[in-house]
Amino acid sequence: MTLPTTMIAIDPAEAGGPEVLQPVERPVPVPGEGELLIRVEAAGVNRPDVMQRLGLYPPPPGAPSILGLEVAGTVAAGDTAPVGERVCALVAGGGYAEYCVAPAAQCLAVPGPLSMVEAAALPETFFTVWTNLFGRGAARAGETVLVHGGTSGIGTTAILLGRVFGLEVIVTAGGPEKCACALEIGAAHAIDYRAQDFVEEVKRLTGGRGVDVVLDMIGGDYLPRNLLCLAEEGRHVSIAMQRGPKAELPLWQVMAKRLTLTGSTLRARDAGFKAGLAEALRCEVWPHLEAGSIRPVIDSVFPFAQAADAHRRMESGLHVGKIVLTVGGEA
Repeated sequence: MTLPTTMIAIDPAEAGGPEVLQPVERPVPVPGEGELLIRVEAAGVNRPDVMQRLGLYPPPPGAPSILGLEVAGTVAAGDTAPVGERVCALVAGGGYAEYCVAPAAQCLAVPGPLSMVEAAALPETFFTVWTNLFGRGAARAGETVLVHGGTSGIGTTAILLGRVFGLEVIVTAGGPEKCACALEIGAAHAIDYRAQDFVEEVKRLTGGRGVDVVLDMIGGDYLPRNLLCLAEEGRHVSIAMQRGPKAELPLWQVMAKRLTLTGSTLRARDAGFKAGLAEALRCEVWPHLEAGSIRPVIDSVFPFAQAADAHRRMESGLHVGKIVLTVGGEA
């Protein structure tokens, strides 16, 4: 099949509000060794996309300036997978486009029961939750975890994976409606942080023991409060800092309860690390997706040309689960 030389992409020339997300013409990327060219049918929208649009999160060296960290579509070219194979992929950029290059080792087959929209909602959050909650946080069956932002893409993914791997997941969410959604998805408990003190609620829900792991995307003044929620030998995992990058650390609590504080980012990690994550997901998580026992929570779907509206939805904070763009084909 002859491929086009140009494509439509979302590649803003300057930082700004959602209005800068206008379709432009760009060359179709050429896959290198060990890469696949994907004809994109759907692309996930994530908080880092918003940060990049605002000029606060530049792509790592060598990554495309085109927004988008996860895609689903069919293989259009590449020597490591048959043309036409349905795949989803984690990428360092380039997802908001008709074609996207992805390392073959970061591509996973679209689980049979899932649509392309659902498949596009998998890579960024599933890679992130797997490496941070189950890797750095070492969460294991029978433990209790606290997840902030329980109805975000990360939060809903943590609920889903926690449920199938035997965790008791407590989440925070803003308002009774969002708390109800979190419980419906599978959270054991949902705390309305607008009306309740989550530290006191965690103590009450755990009989004063605390949780084994906190998965935190809030940062700032949440950190000392999170430590109050941890049980002895607890682990605190930071993955974002929506309330700022600085916090006062109560060292005595860390010492007295023998706490572990860790965290990570994903986008800038090397290809070998991401390939290892993909293989772990293929072995441990994909069977649950294939069986239909879990599937991503989709908040809303926007046509590619309405990427600005998708970002407005993300910034509103009203979404529950993932926001996805449809780019082309049958999504």
